[in-house]
Amino acid sequence: MRVFAISDLHLSTTTSKPMDIFGPVWENYLGDIEESIKSAGITDDDTLLIAGDVSWAMRLEDAIPDLKYIASLPGKKIIIRGNHDYWWKGIGAVRGILPQGVYAIQNDAIKIGDKIFCGTRGWTVPENTHKSPEDEKIFNREILRLELSLKDAIRQRTNDEEIIAMIHFPPFDILLHDSPFTALFEKYGVKKVVFGHLHSYDKKQNLVSTKNGVTYYLTSCDLVDNKVVEIV
Repeated sequence: MRVFAISDLHLSTTTSKPMDIFGPVWENYLGDIEESIKSAGITDDDTLLIAGDVSWAMRLEDAIPDLKYIASLPGKKIIIRGNHDYWWKGIGAVRGILPQGVYAIQNDAIKIGDKIFCGTRGWTVPENTHKSPEDEKIFNREILRLELSLKDAIRQRTNDEEIIAMIHFPPFDILLHDSPFTALFEKYGVKKVVFGHLHSYDKKQNLVSTKNGVTYYLTSCDLVDNKVVEIV
């Protein structure tokens, strides 16, 4: 099984939010992603990680066509929530509408073959901005959620399976300073982390960074030229 990743698809099957208003990289971006998947030879034996900002839908039912689109792509698809996934109201409800072959992570982990996948949405790290009390509340909750997910990954580990984590927000600032998120990845022996959230109009970070033995992959689709990134 190979593992690929891409994030921030911002699908809008049922809403009028064309992404090409953000620049030419978004013109026919889904077609480019599909061609990338075809060129990579991804099959249903492989896994595709989507690290948040899946759909512009505001309501759960309106996200169904976008999730069906994701299901139509080859491979097993694993998603986490992004900051724009307003339709994601609760993990039970989300799992109730997921098409076959699409899996969602929240407070837990998913084992597929010799890999275990875990993660959470995350939030802006303190070094990136002045935090309001509400920001601090969300940040601390996301730390707890990440640790719950990591603990479940460890619980499911029976034969030294590799743990691969996803987080939507960058887990560090532009200078890769330590954060509670990076500390948890290191504590639980994670070696590969996929994240997104940043776009071509943001401050650019390296697409691949290594910190304290952990490799971080930035996979926002417009930053990776709408090509899936091979993780394993």
